[in-house]
Order: sequence, then C-alpha cells, then structure tokens
Amino acid sequence: MKILAVDDDPIILELLAQILSVVGTHELTTAANAAEALGTIAQNGAAPFDCFLLDIHMLGLGGVELTRQIHQMNSYAFTPIIMLTARSEKSYIERAFAAGATDYITKPFDLTEFTTRIRITEELVLSRKAHIAAAKPASARLKVTQAAELLDPSRPFTVQGIKGVIDYTAMENYVAQLSRSSLFGSTVFAFTLRKSEAYNDALAAEDFRFLIRDVAQVIADTLSNQHFLMSHAGNGTYLCITRSGYHPDMAQLNERVNISLNNVQIMTVDGTELYPRVSAGAAIRLVWKSGEQISSALATALTTATDAAAEYERLKTDFFQIGKSA
Repeated sequence: MKILAVDDDPIILELLAQILSVVGTHELTTAANAAEALGTIAQNGAAPFDCFLLDIHMLGLGGVELTRQIHQMNSYAFTPIIMLTARSEKSYIERAFAAGATDYITKPFDLTEFTTRIRITEELVLSRKAHIAAAKPASARLKVTQAAELLDPSRPFTVQGIKGVIDYTAMENYVAQLSRSSLFGSTVFAFTLRKSEAYNDALAAEDFRFLIRDVAQVIADTLSNQHFLMSHAGNGTYLCITRSGYHPDMAQLNERVNISLNNVQIMTVDGTELYPRVSAGAAIRLVWKSGEQISSALATALTTATDAAAEYERLKTDFFQIGKSA
C-alpha cells in the first residue's frame, strides 16, 4: 500500500518506517503535522494514497479534524484512516470514528496488533479496488469513489454526511477494540428497512443509495439526544451502538422512527415518492462481554431486526389472506 503517516513525534515516524518495512511491501511517506500532510496529499494527486496513519493528538490541527478534511476530498472519500493513539486517549476514539476513522492502533505499538490492523486494512483496500475496476464499465456516469459502493447494494456501504454514521468496517473495529470499562453502559441494536430487497430490485442504484441515506438520517435524528454511532450493515439494516447507560424500549423507539419517516418526504431522482418503514430488533447490553461474545451480540442485533421486518411482512400478508379460500 501507499501510506501517508502523520505524527509530530519524529521517533514515532521512524518507528513506523521500521515496522512497516517488516510487515509487508508498503511505500511510506511521512509528515510532521496536518498542514504538511495536506500539502503532501495535494502533491500526490496523480498517485493517491491507499491508507493514512494519523496521530490523534497533534499540535495545531489534530487527527480528528484532519480525518474530516481528508474524507471531504473526492479521491479519499472512502480511503481507510487508522488513528494512532496513546492508551490514555481513548476518550478521543469515538470522536475519531465519528469523523471517519476506520481503525486505531495504540501506542506503544504491539507488533502483532499493528501487523493485524495493517493486513486488515490492506485487504479492505484491495477489495475496494477490485470493485471499482469491476464497476467502471457499467457505472461510467458515477464517480469512481462511488462505483465500488454501488456495485452491490446488499453489501455494507458507507453513508456519508450524517453525524454519528460511520463505515461498517469502522463500527466492527470500534466495538471489537473497546475495553470492558468502555463497554459498561453500552447497548447495541438494529433497524431493518422493510421490503429492502423489493426496493433494491425496483430502484436504480443511486435511488436505493439515497433511500438508505434518508432512512439513516431519520434514525440519526431520532437518536440525536443520545451518544450513538451507527452504520449501514447491508440489505437496508442499520446497526447502532449507544453508551452512557441508554437502554431503549425498542417498540417505542421503532414507533418514533416510523412516525418521523411518515412526516418526511423521501423521493427518487425522478420524483416518485417512497414510503419506507423500519422494524427494530432486540436491544442488547454489552456490559461484561468480550471477544466472540461481542461479535455474537452484534450478529444477534442484526438478525433480530431482519427477522422482525420479515415477520411484519408475513403477518401483513396473513391478515389479507383471512377469509380467502386456499
């Protein structure tokens, strides 16, 4: 990968160079601060970077704000960003993920952890490049940065421009790396867009993407009084995690989201109005969970939401069948 590392500590930059030289074939460029990094990015416009390693706390413009600025550039809208953070700076981590970070690595560096994070990121980069290459012939009218995301609407794809909404890979990394103390008071739950497959089949790719984004905006607005992160997990399902002890009544929360969906106008590019509704799954506390238990909790949250949407449609069909002969 072509990597740009930004840190105001020259010792850290030298250490990164040494570690990356033994964990794969990578081309490393370094910068001592955000201003130098932005200049370097501009100079490399013809050969963009595949990944960024950003110190989360630097003099001047910090890593969180630099992350926002990088993702606002069309060429880097979906480029992985790994934050470099001291163990005592975990309070910054959620802000970093909310700004668009994909993962984080703690200082002092553990070689095994560092290698794992870099390899996961490299796999993500290669996967997205493959999808972009496959999407180009059929999506000439789309931006290259969007082509990979629109190739298969059933896959997780990034929903941009909504506060608290992050990439699904970033969500998995965020939850997986939280300590037990950070998980205390955290709850995970999900919503699924009803008739998601029908919408996917009926709508153009960009209309489906806009629908996913509009529904995400409504859910985010409904949760705006809470401390939350959310991501689109594919197939119209949204995974949410909250902290500070918030444990919602999912029936009430689901009703609030659907009332809000009823009160907004969601339309396709050609002006056709859509009437989306969601179903909510179970709310699962993450306290005392770790490792596979956390992964299981995420899977359960997603499954219960998709099952609830399917059950709603089944019951609606059964209701209309009452009194009809076989």
